[in-house]
Amino acid sequence: MQKSLKLLFTLVVALLGVGGFTASVHAVTHYVQSSTPTIFVHGWGSSSHAEEKMANAARDAGVTKTIVRANVDKKGNVTFNRQIPANAVNPIVEVNLEDNKLAGYQDDYTQGYHHGGTYVKNVVVALQKQRHYKQINLVGHSMGNLEIINYINDNVNNKKLPKVAHLVAIAGHYNGLAGEHGADAKVDTQTGEPEHQDSAYRELLGLRQTFPKNTAILNIYGDVGDGSHSDEDVPVNSAKSLKYLVAGRAKSYQEIEIHGKNAQHSKLHNNSQVNRLLINFLWKK
Repeated sequence: MQKSLKLLFTLVVALLGVGGFTASVHAVTHYVQSSTPTIFVHGWGSSSHAEEKMANAARDAGVTKTIVRANVDKKGNVTFNRQIPANAVNPIVEVNLEDNKLAGYQDDYTQGYHHGGTYVKNVVVALQKQRHYKQINLVGHSMGNLEIINYINDNVNNKKLPKVAHLVAIAGHYNGLAGEHGADAKVDTQTGEPEHQDSAYRELLGLRQTFPKNTAILNIYGDVGDGSHSDEDVPVNSAKSLKYLVAGRAKSYQEIEIHGKNAQHSKLHNNSQVNRLLINFLWKK
């Protein structure tokens, strides 16, 4: 009896080992093996918790074993919960902004998004001090997209910063939020140009001549299907207006619309379809 149990235990361990080996081979075979970090930036009033489902989905898929958190205090100082190991594959950085409502700029979000862009820059610079990365990936949700796009716009000529290889925009209100004047303005189906442009959008028009040509873009947005043509917070047309700013220069540009109740604004960062899309876009060979 004891021998039988021992044999059974050995077989279970062996099978588990094979399973682990198979998962490892799958990851190596299907995903790029790169040192490029991917930086997640959350939205208004949120925190790094909003990024955890996406980051964990990537880890569980075998993309990476390294997820670190970068806390940015209200003065813009950056601290990491731990350093990225030298041999880390596809490391992920979850940004946590203490100034998550852009305090002091609530009467002028146009300038507030520029200020938020400096938080993104501070994270990138802090990463560069750990290791000189040649390129990064950026993933934003909601207001995080406006902070990311302003970071790119304000630093496009800074050769000391790493290139942006991939940009994933999730629920980006580039031309305003639901209920704001012109946010749901019609966009040209070919160019993405909106009929009305709010002040924060006009600040970004220079990207049509300067957006980095080596950056591939995936623009994901939602329509809950209640007739509002929005994810309840961001009109589809506001999200789609990103195209006019970047598509003429970006390495590639894709739009994907998510439908149904899980297309609601806050559910888009906890959505298995979105997770698959960004994993494949960022890391699949």
